[in-house]
Amino acid sequence: MWHFALTPLTLSEPARSLVIDKGASLRSVAQSLERSGALGETQRFIWLGRLSGHASGIKAGNYELPERITPLRILEKITRGEFAQAGITFIEGWTFAQFRKALNSHPALAHHTRDLTDAQLLDRIGATESHPEGLFFPDTYIFAKGASDTQVLQAAYRARARVIEEAWSARGDGLPLRTPYEALILASIVEKETGRPEDRGQIAAVFVNRLRIGMRLQTDPTVIYGLGERFDGNLGRIHLETDAPYNTYTRAGLPPTPISAPGRQAITATLNPDSSTALYFVARGDGTSAFSHTLDDHNRAVRRYQLGQ
Repeated sequence: MWHFALTPLTLSEPARSLVIDKGASLRSVAQSLERSGALGETQRFIWLGRLSGHASGIKAGNYELPERITPLRILEKITRGEFAQAGITFIEGWTFAQFRKALNSHPALAHHTRDLTDAQLLDRIGATESHPEGLFFPDTYIFAKGASDTQVLQAAYRARARVIEEAWSARGDGLPLRTPYEALILASIVEKETGRPEDRGQIAAVFVNRLRIGMRLQTDPTVIYGLGERFDGNLGRIHLETDAPYNTYTRAGLPPTPISAPGRQAITATLNPDSSTALYFVARGDGTSAFSHTLDDHNRAVRRYQLGQ
């Protein structure tokens, strides 16, 4: 028996993937190994499991077995839960549509949300919000191969709630933001407007200053988000002048929802912006921004950096 336990099996490629369902018994695992060609017969494997104390405690999951592995090592893996793992990365500034595309195309996930509407998906994960944008924290999530995409979304949803609540509890004084959700909306704009990390705090300050005095945010990313699939890469004057819920050129205050998934730094900067009285900024063309306190100064910066005058 111990010779069998410690003699490596030579596994073909199909036999190196072992999927164990929830509630599987030692016998059903042995039969699965036999069907894949890993074992010639099942009885010695079952006896080994009982003699070694590995007959119970088998953990469901997707396991990857090396080409040469002993029967005892297989038993150790499936009772310790040494699952085959994979990961998925959600990028800061992604929209929820981009999140879903990444989820739906990931080969290591079980796709349980692919055919759901956004509303159905939010209901499935127990979200209290009615709009999904910005609710899922951009990060890398590690999971056992074969895990449900629902589990990944729930992890990202909980992570976002934790990060925003931590930042909200440490926010600066006198911010014109009434709720963590409003902070999330503004942070999503800061995320999309930031070209260089060192400018993030000043960009947040500009938007906070505008909100304080009732000045419109006038930020292109909100208009682009509102256009959705109608945006062809060119934002024209007609887009800026046509009133719509996400047009911060025609409407004061924040848009109705976030426009992207902000990262931790954008959230922190939004709730603790730099000390500045600037009301304007313009891209220099190298990723950084030029900040101005008056409209005249801003117009000069636009002529210099945007128009080359």
